[in-house]
Amino acid sequence: MSDERSPNAGDDRATDRGGARADRSPWVIDTHELGRRPGASRPLQLDVPVDVPLGVPDVVTVPTDAAIALDLLLESVVEGVLVTGSAVAPTTGQCSRCLDPIADEVSIDVTELFAYPDSTTDETTEEDEVSRVVDDRIDLEPVVRDALVLALPLVPLCREDCEGLCSECGVKWADLEPGHGHETIDPRWAALVDRLQDTEAPRTTRPPAMIRQANDRTARTGDVLASLASNPRV
Repeated sequence: MSDERSPNAGDDRATDRGGARADRSPWVIDTHELGRRPGASRPLQLDVPVDVPLGVPDVVTVPTDAAIALDLLLESVVEGVLVTGSAVAPTTGQCSRCLDPIADEVSIDVTELFAYPDSTTDETTEEDEVSRVVDDRIDLEPVVRDALVLALPLVPLCREDCEGLCSECGVKWADLEPGHGHETIDPRWAALVDRLQDTEAPRTTRPPAMIRQANDRTARTGDVLASLASNPRV
């Protein structure tokens, strides 16, 4: 396919390289020059502006004012116009783990048959089963739009190994020191911990003289026990 692009692809008055006008929408392409000659084909390269964001807001979208780059080949076949090629669009969103903003792109492959009126395909399929050629025109928007939305990631990530946020303090794990953690107490033991802290608190407030007396008594008791151990007949 050629790399040439129409400079006015986003203008509703624009004419693509084949001379087909897209008066109503840049997505609507005139296929008149293909006729119904099986084997006739022509390339189509367009940058189509996005008027309405595609995707899930605050998660990942193809944003407004972005451009979807189309690189397609239109081929006339017995049953209609076969469109093949690719579409690429920029995306913006939020990492699902650390909530950092992310910018990426989404690409899709396009393969769609637009059935000619009164063709066997047209007569044997329901209206929503296959796309149609209407007045020698094809509308690419539903095909490309739906495929792009389905190709967007369900869980967008800033990188595959993103560790996310600390569940206690909400800081990114990547920004925390090694060994970072928070002491947690089982709620079932919380009351006992509080009670122990209450009973231990007075001990730390005893006067120094009382502490010395307690230490002296402990020392004398230790001496007596040592004496008994060395003189068992006493």
